[in-house]
Amino acid sequence: MDGLAIKRCLPRSQKVGQMTAKAETKRKRGPGRPPKTVISGVNDMPPTEDLVAMYKDMLLIRRFEEKAGQLYGMGQIGGFCHLYIGQEAVVIGLQSASKPGDTVVTSYRDHGHMLACGMDADGVMAELTGREGGYSRGKGGSMHMFSREKNFFGGHGIVGAQVPIGVGLAFSHKYKNEPNVCMTYLGDGAVNQGQVYESFNMAALWGLPVVFVIENNQYGMGTKVTRAAAGRALADRGMAYGIPGKQVDGMDVLAVRTAALEALAHCRDGNGPYILEMKTYRYRGHSMSDPAKYRTREEVDAMRKQHDPIDQIRDLLKNQHVDDARLKEIDSAVKATVTKATEFAQTSPEPDPSELFTDILLPLTDNKLVAKV
Repeated sequence: MDGLAIKRCLPRSQKVGQMTAKAETKRKRGPGRPPKTVISGVNDMPPTEDLVAMYKDMLLIRRFEEKAGQLYGMGQIGGFCHLYIGQEAVVIGLQSASKPGDTVVTSYRDHGHMLACGMDADGVMAELTGREGGYSRGKGGSMHMFSREKNFFGGHGIVGAQVPIGVGLAFSHKYKNEPNVCMTYLGDGAVNQGQVYESFNMAALWGLPVVFVIENNQYGMGTKVTRAAAGRALADRGMAYGIPGKQVDGMDVLAVRTAALEALAHCRDGNGPYILEMKTYRYRGHSMSDPAKYRTREEVDAMRKQHDPIDQIRDLLKNQHVDDARLKEIDSAVKATVTKATEFAQTSPEPDPSELFTDILLPLTDNKLVAKV
């Protein structure tokens, strides 16, 4: 009797048991290991100069965050400070697929998103140090800065609170008949928030052009995602609302770009929201005050050596015949930008005490509210 015939003769309970065991086996993945990149025809290799620009932008985020960490240790940055080191491929891959007029909103791990949106490094660093030259004139700090010019709407300190705002931005795009999409970022630690699911429901119900980008860096503060979030992939969290989702290797900028092109096209074509789960990893603690004792040094080192997003794109550029001299030139230019931003932040004056009373109420002119732009 062949194997197929034997399977047919098995009792139903035994068949179900085998299927369950197989499903459970399939679910198991190494801790923190991103899924393998799937080659897709959607993602033609970008021109070499575009790859160079992506590399430079990722390197700027890395060097900027390293300097921010140093300044925090020196006491020049106060309050909270959440670094983006290790996750650079996510925001740069998405921005490379975006179009003018698209909007961005994110949580408190936001410095990289600001730089990726084109906000000036001087203004971002000055805001981190609480100086007048910062984007919020020194009143917002690390978690609260914005740029209407660059369509960046924060930076929000409350877990998950930016998601309804992202839905509102998407509603604005649709209401004004704009061909744009809102990229709404959230972390794996926010996916169990009730307001996130209210936002999913509203976005699906009204067919809004919003891409929910779940940056799954494996840990919500000090809790591993597998201990906090039930189910298989976070990308599936929109299934109940009919929202398609995809899990992506968030350490590979081209894999991110491929998925972003598909998701953004889906939204622009009027098909409603889309969820992208970016399997990524942060090298530092949740914030600068977190010693990250909940994971081993070996785990972090393995991610750095095997999956570092900047190393991957650097190797790709070398395969594209970009020589070491050009790469060193880029590195020097990035370091100069960060040095200039640091000097600007350190020499910019602290805000005048009168700033405590600005940006609270809109001024009245002829009994009409006039917004300051």
